[in-house]
Amino acid sequence: MSDPIQSAVTICLVPEAKRGPFVFHSDLSTGCAQASTMGFDAVEVFPRSADEIDAAELKKALTTHGIKLAAMGTGAGAVVQKLTLTHPDEGTRRRALDYIKAIIDLAGGFGAPAIIGSMQGNAASPEDREQAMTWLAEALEQLGPRALAAGAPLLIEPLNRYESNLLNRVDLTATWLRGLKTRNIKILADLFHMNIEEASMGDAIRSASELVGHVHFADSNRLAMGMGHSDVGGVVKALADVKYQGYASAEVFPQPDSAAAARQTLKMFRECFPR
Repeated sequence: MSDPIQSAVTICLVPEAKRGPFVFHSDLSTGCAQASTMGFDAVEVFPRSADEIDAAELKKALTTHGIKLAAMGTGAGAVVQKLTLTHPDEGTRRRALDYIKAIIDLAGGFGAPAIIGSMQGNAASPEDREQAMTWLAEALEQLGPRALAAGAPLLIEPLNRYESNLLNRVDLTATWLRGLKTRNIKILADLFHMNIEEASMGDAIRSASELVGHVHFADSNRLAMGMGHSDVGGVVKALADVKYQGYASAEVFPQPDSAAAARQTLKMFRECFPR
């Protein structure tokens, strides 16, 4: 019997992202306590940088509250420091690599993957896209083995067309990843982005198959699942078809408030993935 899909909820530690789609905006201990009390299996943490996370404090919070680390985001590298892996400036690309490497090492110590979303960046123009994709591939060829050495895969998140002009669709991202040498890159299938970009979210998941490494369990309007119009039934069937065994993580707006968003997420999670 395969392992059950597990639930996770987001904790944002980045003041500059206070308006972002994260359920809890609190310190690690408080966030882990809230997540555990409500019944989540794990937390997905978004720090400002690896340097601003105390590994011992994180370990204590996870242990004290009996909860796991599902993944760690790198988005603050783009939001706060304006770093991307496809920036035209070589020094900026190098700093972006170093920023992500540090997150990889930190998260890997907890058996968790790092997420590359907004740090993939954008091509300045359609003519620049080929170069940007080359830079992105070169970066992943370095970061994939780094993550493997740290004990976890690396997650790449296709974003909708309004946020990036590089990787938008799950199926095309899977095809592109299969052309890389590294085999340690998995796809973060974010259902909010997929609702915009995919003709069928279920078919997109099936096309990626074994490459699906993490799921952002968010509805079409980036609210908690069940508060929009996404075809969640089709997604659940597709995840079963590909024998997905990872996390379904709530990267959603805390509306009407954090507690309500968390409760709605768990309600839908238990309906979708009964144990």
